[in-house]
Amino acid sequence: MPRAKRRLGQHFLADPGILARIADALEAGSSDAVLEIGPGPGSLTAALVERAGRVVAIEKDRDLTGPLRARFPSVELIEADALDVDWHALMAGPFLVAGNIPYNITSPLLDKALAPPVPRRIVFLVQKEVADRVSAGPGSSAYGALSVGVQAVAAAERLFIVPAGAFRPRPKVDSAVLRLSPRDPPLVDASNRETFRRMVVGLFGFRRKQLLRGVRELTGWDVERAGERLRLAALDPTLRPEALSPEDFVRLHRSLVDGGWSRR
Repeated sequence: MPRAKRRLGQHFLADPGILARIADALEAGSSDAVLEIGPGPGSLTAALVERAGRVVAIEKDRDLTGPLRARFPSVELIEADALDVDWHALMAGPFLVAGNIPYNITSPLLDKALAPPVPRRIVFLVQKEVADRVSAGPGSSAYGALSVGVQAVAAAERLFIVPAGAFRPRPKVDSAVLRLSPRDPPLVDASNRETFRRMVVGLFGFRRKQLLRGVRELTGWDVERAGERLRLAALDPTLRPEALSPEDFVRLHRSLVDGGWSRR
C-alpha cells in the first residue's frame, strides 16, 4: 500500500469484502461504462474492472498513475483533478460514477456528479455524517439544505457503514457508502436549480422559525403577501422548514417565483 498524502485527503481502503460490496452497489454490467474518481492504489478499480465493460479513472496524484497504468492496462487513466475535468466529454455517453472520495472535496464532487446530464448511478464512499445528511428524511436532526438539494434530483440511500479502522491511515470518523439514483425527471429542472438552492439554504437558515417568518425574512415581503404564497403552495405557515419534504420545497419555490420573488 503506498503512503497516503494528507494534503490530498487520502485514506486508502484495502478490505476486499468491503470493496466488492461497494462495486456491487454500483450494479455495473459488461455493457456499462464506469468513471472512478480517485482510484488511489487501485483497490476499488480492481473490483470495477471485473464488473464493467469500460472503466475510466481520474487520479490527481502523479505518484500513483504510473503503477495504476502498469496494473490496469485496460483502464483509461486520466491524471488530473476530477473537479477540473469535463466528465461528460470524457465518457461520451451514459455512464456510472464510483469513488472513495476525499472528505475535503465531498460537497463540490456531489454538485458536479449531480449536474445535468446526470450519470445513471453514483456510488461514493463518504464521511458517515455526510451520508446521513444526504439521505435524511423530513423531521430528523440530520435533515437540512443538503438533504433537500440532493433529493430534489436523486433518490439517496445510505447503504452501509465502513468503520474508520478499515482505512490506512485511519481517519478520525467512520465512513458510509452513499448511492444516488437520479430522478427522471428531477423535481427541479436545471434552469431553476440555483434559485431553488438559494431558497432552501435561506429557509434552513431560519430552521427554528415558523415558515411564515422564514419566508418573510427571505423575501422581504409583508405578512399578507408571504401568507398568500404559502397558502397557494398548500403549506401550513406554522411549520418549520425541517418538516417540509423536497416536494413541498418545490411547490413553495414555484409559488414564490410566481409571486415575484427575484431569481437574481
